[in-house]
Amino acid sequence: MTIQWFPGHMAKARREVTEKLKLVDIIFELVDARIPVSSANPMLEEIIQQKPRLILLNKADMADREITNSWLKYYEQNDKKALAINSQAGSGLHQIVNAAQEILKPKFDRMRAKGMKPRAIRAMIIGIPNVGKSTLINRLAKKNIAKTGNMPGITKSQQWIKVGKELELLDTPGILWPKFEDQEVGYKLALTGAIKDTILNLQDIAVYALRFLENHYPNRLTERYELSEIPNDILPLFNHIGTLRGCLMSKGEVDYDKTAETIIRDIRSEKLGSISFDLPEDQAEED
Repeated sequence: MTIQWFPGHMAKARREVTEKLKLVDIIFELVDARIPVSSANPMLEEIIQQKPRLILLNKADMADREITNSWLKYYEQNDKKALAINSQAGSGLHQIVNAAQEILKPKFDRMRAKGMKPRAIRAMIIGIPNVGKSTLINRLAKKNIAKTGNMPGITKSQQWIKVGKELELLDTPGILWPKFEDQEVGYKLALTGAIKDTILNLQDIAVYALRFLENHYPNRLTERYELSEIPNDILPLFNHIGTLRGCLMSKGEVDYDKTAETIIRDIRSEKLGSISFDLPEDQAEED
């Protein structure tokens, strides 16, 4: 299955981001802690050029904590500042302003040396759809300014938001890229809810998820679906899960669409625990 999704408003958003870049001091790149590489837009390097960046691994509560810690070490080793946060619960957000001030210290020192008065940091938040940008903004601003929702594509315009006296945020719509060179990236984005389910083949996504769990979290797979062992073939595995969860049609046959929906829902609702789908060792090999 080939996954592509690039609505017209995203092309417009890319142009607007490029135009507004000169107005900000720093980029807050929001990624999904479960898939920090797959949810990082490769167009960003081209768009932001030399602009300072702070990487925010959101939804850290849904990711494998040990793997998230490994990602933070990976970024540090590659001279990138990153923080693990949970914008829904508000955890880790107090670190953001301090980290931005640390990154921008040379710039603001130069401004002070020229006699310029200190001002709030101006930051642009960029991230793919459904990664939690609006929730983060509302948490930082301590009010419901940005629209939120668990459907990708809620934010479709840009707005400035003041966060106390130290920070001003420029929100932007979620931007995906026109083509996924690696289809596994598409599967991971689909599995974590970054792409609308209505345009996906959920059976393919569920098959990918089951194989990933078999390779990386086999005990969780066997415990959740009461398996004595994991079948080699996917069909018996689907049949077992569908029967166990009552995903049956009128004649007692397994409804594979409903079974796929059940598997994906179980993963998104953390019924199989906190899972990370991007692994630092894989990225290190690619690097």
